[in-house]
Amino acid sequence: MKIILIICIIIVLVVLFLTLLSTNKAYKYEHTIDPIEPTKNEKDPAEEEKR
Repeated sequence: MKIILIICIIIVLVVLFLTLLSTNKAYKYEHTIDPIEPTKNEKDPAEEEKR
């Protein structure tokens, strides 16, 4: 019975460690955002000021 309990505790600790490692790696990831290009229907604000 003690062997099963020790194995279960080891499995829980390994899963906890991997979860923390994965979460830490995810928070360090830098997201990049592509600039939005204006479509034909949208007006450029710089052109509006020139008029």
